[in-house]
Amino acid sequence: MSLIDIILLTVALGIDCCVVSFSQGLIFKSQRVKNSLYLALTMGLFQGLMPCIGYTGADVIHKYVAPFSSLIVFAIFLILGIKFIAEAFQPKEEEICCIGLKCLMGMGVATSIDALVAGGSLNFSRTSLIEPAMIIGFVSFVMSLAGFWSGNIIKNFPSRYLEITGGVILILLAIKAIL
Repeated sequence: MSLIDIILLTVALGIDCCVVSFSQGLIFKSQRVKNSLYLALTMGLFQGLMPCIGYTGADVIHKYVAPFSSLIVFAIFLILGIKFIAEAFQPKEEEICCIGLKCLMGMGVATSIDALVAGGSLNFSRTSLIEPAMIIGFVSFVMSLAGFWSGNIIKNFPSRYLEITGGVILILLAIKAIL
């Protein structure tokens, strides 16, 4: 793969990070810098590590994960989306926070399943691993930050509608994953 191909792959992989982070940016009202960094670090780390896993185990992973990757992404995004929408209708006692370890891990895995498969394709195309993995991780980090802060900028809308919007975005990503 050429550097241009790697950059195009990187941007394509980073789009999910950007959209998921945008939906999170819609929700958070406090500790935005900390939360945006946690989220971006998680996205960048998972997006950078999953190609390494896919690359090293390309033959085995391709057989077992590829047929189910869409369903795994669908399930994770659907559950998160429904959770966001359900919380929009619950009384607010404290800020909604989905920056806990379990939630971050779920979002990290959900957004990086494609990166896992892409790692296998890097192996099959005889492309070196280190440079693409670093570029994928860095660009995903940047796109995640951009998505979070873009969502955060339009926070003047009532929070219930923003939470529903964030949930709908995640559900649309779930649907996109199975189409």
